[in-house]
Amino acid sequence: MDAFALIQQGALEIISGDDLKKKLNSGKKLKIKLGTDPSAPDLHLGHTVVLRKLREFQELGHEVIFLIGDFTAAIGDPTGKSETRPPLSRAQIEQNAATYQEQVFKILDRHQTRVVYNSSWISQLTPADILRLMSQMTVAQMLEREDFRKRYAEKRSIALHEFLYPLLQGYDSVALQADVELGGTDQKFNLLVGRDLQAAAGQEPQNIVIMPILEGLDGVHKMSKSLGNHVGITEPPNEMFGKLMSLPDALMPRYYQLLTSLTFDKNEHPRAAKEKLARYIITQYHSAAAADAAAENFKNVFANSGVPDDITTLPAKDFLDLPLAKILAASGLSATNSEAKRDIQAGAVKVNGQKITDGGLVLVTQDTLNVEFILQVGKRKFVKLY
Repeated sequence: MDAFALIQQGALEIISGDDLKKKLNSGKKLKIKLGTDPSAPDLHLGHTVVLRKLREFQELGHEVIFLIGDFTAAIGDPTGKSETRPPLSRAQIEQNAATYQEQVFKILDRHQTRVVYNSSWISQLTPADILRLMSQMTVAQMLEREDFRKRYAEKRSIALHEFLYPLLQGYDSVALQADVELGGTDQKFNLLVGRDLQAAAGQEPQNIVIMPILEGLDGVHKMSKSLGNHVGITEPPNEMFGKLMSLPDALMPRYYQLLTSLTFDKNEHPRAAKEKLARYIITQYHSAAAADAAAENFKNVFANSGVPDDITTLPAKDFLDLPLAKILAASGLSATNSEAKRDIQAGAVKVNGQKITDGGLVLVTQDTLNVEFILQVGKRKFVKLY
């Protein structure tokens, strides 16, 4: 497979494809840029789609630049937002940036990756520089962005500093003289701004490789921690395995294509295909031994309706005379008392294998201190009281 065919695999759009093909065939070492704002501490599988494509460029011998938008993170990317985002503190940005670096090197080669921070050049811009940058685009052009246009039509506020975000992201490409920039479909507007600013600066406009947005475990919305449909790459192997085994069958070809180097076999039983996928992903982000252990745990817990070998055991005396809802919250099975009550009402709570719908039930009394209770919430959360 030639270089362009490799890069084209899984990509939704390449701007412009013919030009990138010529560059890849020229033998020139290209500067490949991926920018990310450290707006949250953890990466999930949705983030890895574009990182895997970046790794392919790296394996072709090109210079990979992983840009941490520590300056732009303070503004907040308005993409897809219905209101102005609160700015992150410097401490939050630095903490998230450090975590990002550790996680991206589960995919990228640490020794062949150039890590840069855009504050190193943006903070050097003078007010006159910023004004010149702003003169490169009109308000009408900014309102071509779907999120800005929608907010404007709905009379929702758009702060002036939000207009700066795509300009500063685009200026990153000028500062780095990037040949290629990667991003998801939601970043297309910002990536095109980079091309325009490079042309205005007398540089050859970067090519753009746009990757699809990965659907989450619900099979409908994009993978997002806030929606609870994500698989974090640092999550415990057992948790990852259980989540991936719950994937809708229809998502399997897409997950295989975007998250693995495996070929999806449409004739394979969905359960076997999911297990293969889960083993592959856990091996990449943990180890083969962890994948084997997670598969065995899943078989024990779900296939055999058993209890995990590594179940957390807590002293029953710590929950003496407490109602079940408070036990769930105190043991960590539910995040709060309110969530515990919702879990119980939804029929998601079992005690010793029996569904319980009474949140006021008192399990541990002086008479039952020596009784073992297995508490379960949903399919994957277990605690033993003894």
